[in-house]
Amino acid sequence: MPEFQISTATLAMRAYANATMKGLLLPLSICTALQAQAADSDFQAAQRAAQSGNLTALDMYRQQMQDSVLAPYPEYWQLNKDLVLQPADAIRDFADRYPNAAISEKLLGDYIEAKARAGDYASIRQVSSRLTNPDSDESCAVAQATATGGDVLALSSLRNDVWLKTGKISDLCSTIADQLLSSPLISDDDRVQRLRTMLRAGLVNRALPVASRLNIPLDSSKLASIATSPSIYLASAPIATLQDQMYYFYALGQLATDSPDAVNDQLTRDQSRLPPATLQYGYRILAMAYATNIMKFGFDQRVVTWFDRSIGMPFSDEEAEAYARTAIRFSQWNSLLRALDAMGIEKQNERIWRYWFARATEQRGDAQGKQVSKTFYTALATDDDYYGLLARDKLGLAFSELPPSYQPSSTDYRRMQNDIHFQRAFALRAINADPQYANREWNWAVRQASLKQDDGMILAAADQANKISWFDRAIYAAERTSTLHNDRLRYLTPFRDLTEKYSKQIGLDPAWVYGLIRQESRFVINARSNVGAGGLMQVMPSTARWVAARIGEPFRAAQLGDMDTNIRYGTFYLNHIFGQLGGQAVLATAGYNAGPLRAKRWQPPSFPLAADQYTETIPFLETRDYVKKVMTNAVHYGLIFNQGQQSLSARMGTIAVQNSEEIVGP
Repeated sequence: MPEFQISTATLAMRAYANATMKGLLLPLSICTALQAQAADSDFQAAQRAAQSGNLTALDMYRQQMQDSVLAPYPEYWQLNKDLVLQPADAIRDFADRYPNAAISEKLLGDYIEAKARAGDYASIRQVSSRLTNPDSDESCAVAQATATGGDVLALSSLRNDVWLKTGKISDLCSTIADQLLSSPLISDDDRVQRLRTMLRAGLVNRALPVASRLNIPLDSSKLASIATSPSIYLASAPIATLQDQMYYFYALGQLATDSPDAVNDQLTRDQSRLPPATLQYGYRILAMAYATNIMKFGFDQRVVTWFDRSIGMPFSDEEAEAYARTAIRFSQWNSLLRALDAMGIEKQNERIWRYWFARATEQRGDAQGKQVSKTFYTALATDDDYYGLLARDKLGLAFSELPPSYQPSSTDYRRMQNDIHFQRAFALRAINADPQYANREWNWAVRQASLKQDDGMILAAADQANKISWFDRAIYAAERTSTLHNDRLRYLTPFRDLTEKYSKQIGLDPAWVYGLIRQESRFVINARSNVGAGGLMQVMPSTARWVAARIGEPFRAAQLGDMDTNIRYGTFYLNHIFGQLGGQAVLATAGYNAGPLRAKRWQPPSFPLAADQYTETIPFLETRDYVKKVMTNAVHYGLIFNQGQQSLSARMGTIAVQNSEEIVGP
């Protein structure tokens, strides 16, 4: 395209601007078509120039696209080249010319992370005020930059995110805890708790700086020797000094990774010579070894007792949550209340733990306990998420009709069509741009509308996205309204003929199948997971091959992308799992996500279990969350399909005792 040719982008944007100034409201389909035609050749060509490193061509497209809604992108790609070398002024200038834009936020975030890795905190301080929605890494980078600028208290806001966390922490956040060691808000008791926690988890690199700060000389070579033979060390381990006790804790943690029962025996032998606090934390180590390795050691009621014996030592939120879930599994309601009491205030206020506080308090059976639980259930029941629906059931509140749906007005549509953020999102969608760009613009547009509390505009956008089959973004938007809602947009039913046809043919509840599809793919036909599952029902190739063999037809991997085949195979496999797991929907849902053999292993061995208890103690976070969402979705789809009054508790039922029948299938 010649450098000085007026691009299609310019002509189309001028036409749109003229119509807007004259008070004309062009149909969004026309606007989107104009934007698509406008942006297609220029945007795609600019992206190719960026990918090939052709900065001269990229600058040409930057000039040609200056009147396009997608104008920021060529310049973004220019600045993103050798981003860490860019001066802060250039990044700040871009953000100021495109204020509150998704691509500005992306550039700012990436720049801040790059500069943090380079140790250039001065540049971060020059741009950080323009970042409005930082993720975890960006928050850590900004906090470090602020702290190095003289505000040492800036790190304290991230304390709960890093101080007692033993799981994976990103590079940019991993140093925050070490920097917090010198914070005036951190006491020596806090430091000792971190030291114990890191030694329990075997995180020597995180433990040593704390020990140094506390003047507790821990030798890395001795720790390595203990890790090689913890049982030998423990046979004659001294415990007289704080240093001795820390070596002792480390040895217990190392032994517990392979043989927690040996730790139990060791604590029994040592209980008469150990200081009370040392013995208490020893049982904490033992309890955590079991509670965090259920796939290896299984569920064990002794864990509740071990946690109980560790009361008196402060809990991290990780430890308190593990304690709570173990107590839930074995219906140890008093222990659950102790676990909840050990959590931090923010953790206690999460909906999950407010629900379980009500469940545990309810078990007291006295009038006060019933009143307290009712108060908590009532507060939870104002929402229709998983815990809100369970709370409704506890209160005996019928869930028998969809809430009133707000229908966007012409004014709502006009605001949406004139909103630059939604314009960019729809333009990128129309030209089939990389979803990373289109989805980011969409999510950002929804966020900006949410900040303005403009539910009408959000639902107008969701409705339009639904009309152009952008189903996942329609759901994303409709889920994020605060006061005006539309359940038929939140719980879309595309491909209904096929889904109902194959569900009913095989005897499955279409509401449940839809609940599963919504969670699996959000109705994105070509969805592909990082493990190779594909299509609406995210069927694995190996599963599809097995299904094809069972129903007697040839299989090719490309068939997973065919909507008809995907739903047919997915419902067949779901029904197979359902039968294998005793016709129990919660078990089958867990089995569809994690495998039916795992779902069966998680069944109780000797007594039936309430389904909410089973679900809350699923060892995999992903599967635990998946089951909750699928079953919640099914309740809403039940209303949409006019199935009458819905009860989440009734749908979930009770989990029967594990039987000896073999699981057959992939």
